[in-house]
Amino acid sequence: MSYNEKKVTIDLGNGLAPIELSTGKLAKQADGSVVLKQGDTMLLATVVSAKEPKEGVDFLPLSVDYQEKYAAAGRIPGGFLRREARLSDYEVLISRLVDRALRPLFPETYHADTQVMISLISADKDIMPDALAGLAASAAIAVSDIPFNGPISEVRVAKIDGQLVVNPGLSALESATLEYIVAGSAQDIVMVEGESKEISEAEMVEAIAFAHEAIKKQVAAQTELANLVGVAEKRDGNHEPSNLDLRDAVFAATYDKVYAVAKSGSTKHERTEQFAAIGDAFFATLGEEIDDETAFLAKKYYHDVQYDAVRNLVLDEGIRLDGRDARTVRPIWSEVDYLPAAHGSAVFTRGETQSLTSVTLGAKDDEQMIDGAFIHGYNKFILHYNFPAFSTGEVRPNRGPGRREVGHGNLAMRSLKQVLPAANENPYTIRVVSDILESNGSSSMATVCAGTLALMDAGVKLKAPVSGIAMGLITDEKTGKYAILSDILGDEDHLGDMDFKVTGTENGIVACQMDLKINGLKWEVLTQALDQAKEARLHILGEMKKTLSAPREDYKPHAPRIVSFSIDKEFIGAIIGPGGKIIQEMQRETESTISIEEVDGKGIVQVFADNKASIDAAVSRIKAIVAKPEVGEIYEGKVKSIMPFGAFVEIMPGKDGLLHISEIEWKRLETMDGVLKEGDIVKVKLLDIDKQGKLKLSRKVLLPRPPKEDKPKSETAAKDAPQG
Repeated sequence: MSYNEKKVTIDLGNGLAPIELSTGKLAKQADGSVVLKQGDTMLLATVVSAKEPKEGVDFLPLSVDYQEKYAAAGRIPGGFLRREARLSDYEVLISRLVDRALRPLFPETYHADTQVMISLISADKDIMPDALAGLAASAAIAVSDIPFNGPISEVRVAKIDGQLVVNPGLSALESATLEYIVAGSAQDIVMVEGESKEISEAEMVEAIAFAHEAIKKQVAAQTELANLVGVAEKRDGNHEPSNLDLRDAVFAATYDKVYAVAKSGSTKHERTEQFAAIGDAFFATLGEEIDDETAFLAKKYYHDVQYDAVRNLVLDEGIRLDGRDARTVRPIWSEVDYLPAAHGSAVFTRGETQSLTSVTLGAKDDEQMIDGAFIHGYNKFILHYNFPAFSTGEVRPNRGPGRREVGHGNLAMRSLKQVLPAANENPYTIRVVSDILESNGSSSMATVCAGTLALMDAGVKLKAPVSGIAMGLITDEKTGKYAILSDILGDEDHLGDMDFKVTGTENGIVACQMDLKINGLKWEVLTQALDQAKEARLHILGEMKKTLSAPREDYKPHAPRIVSFSIDKEFIGAIIGPGGKIIQEMQRETESTISIEEVDGKGIVQVFADNKASIDAAVSRIKAIVAKPEVGEIYEGKVKSIMPFGAFVEIMPGKDGLLHISEIEWKRLETMDGVLKEGDIVKVKLLDIDKQGKLKLSRKVLLPRPPKEDKPKSETAAKDAPQG
């Protein structure tokens, strides 16, 4: 054996297989590598970090990629190339979950390129890999010499049948009333994301605290694994030069001026220009011949000035950059039915953040196909979030949605999904598109609000309207002062210690996303932040209701209509026809879209069209196919073929019956010649259906019966005369 494998196990007591962490067997040239195994699920996590930072870099260039290998689930990728390609949205979302948990725990002064890669190499159908990826990644860092203030871990916490459970199986999640991914270290929570069914603030705090206990077990296991490996001393984590004299000079020359601008309550662009002017004026005093390191440090220290001034203004005077106090939400206005051709639309503006959102109603054929290694199927509710450069007054190439857009859109989607009507009450595939036209803080929450209004404008029967708010936190560890901020600005997000987005109805929380940049969020502070968020959410809901308080009674006149009904599954093939011939013909001739699938032993048919006439025509033809002949009923049939003994008449599509020669007329017919011909339309009555399902028809019973003819007297007398 040419490797020295070390292992530890973790039993979460959730009824599933224990988690095994091992290192020393695979990917040994990486700085750190770990294989996580639970049941048949296996993840390979690796980390590599450059020995030195690139010149002029004053941040951590961290990339985290989670990818699923299709072979892990015994599947071959779709598409032309039949190989794993760019990360799917699902993989991007898991990558973000891990990134957001790891990033705050690296030293602030560590600036070397660092890459974390997590691969799903084997998949258990019931053990979800997303809640294990953070544990695997952190373990890989723990067994490396990369400086890190961890370990950390992530778990999924869910409430099932009234009980909190950590990392439940996929099948158990169907009945969960809350589901959150929680990340943290042994001491602190650093990240929360998930959704719930209108829970209280107390329930959410209870769930996070429950998850933290499981996180502590996983952190302890990583420390044990690192000790087994015998990790060498961590490499130098300080990549920042320093010049304390320059720092003092920057603060002395600019702090008071920056504080005054911060206190002036100016607009975002005015404030940005004024901050830039103060910095440029100081940089000019350094002369044109300064070296690159001095220029680099001067800009860094000036950023520190802004950081301190904005935070001290809030903590000492309770004043924010735009003049508000901590609890006030910026002015709101909204409008619905803004786009006349859309099926539903809304504009929602809060301060300098604005979303234009549209709703499109589609048929089953418009469902989104999910083709992942672990999760694959179809999705009938889609939300796309777009963040063009002009929304912040910038010039930037349009390269399509990035990870940020995917993450923000997912949070809004989770929020609105919770209040959509049940599947049997909503036949439509729904696509919501939020275009951010202005941004200065929490455009994802503007998307939730605009999305709610647009869905109600479209006539979608939401269970309740949803609003969202972004909360911030500013703390001073030395003095113990802190301030919780409602409806944060972009600068407050950047310069603050927490970004906590909460969405909900009047009845409770439906989704949240929290990222912490500091160590130690006290539970009482979290509770206060949630209570303050509820106050702000309800205020925003009240403003939204002034525009539209409930879904419209009907869809827009130009919105497509869907009729859904069930049929016996034996007729599914008859509707589709050989090679799809019949259903394609019906769609073409009625200008409709028809979908049919088997669900619970029944055929579920949906007919989609943009006008009632098309729907009625298609439904009529389908019902004719699935109708069952009834004995005693009269039908108008079409002669399909002539035989010596009668004619076969089609009384329903695909249902022929025999009209025997003796049942055509009351008089006796010796031959079928000239009696009927193919294509004739005749009225017939169904007399009987035999055991083989053959139909017996009659035409003569619908015709007047001729009277009996009187026989001659001589014939009668001869008949009555005695014989012999």
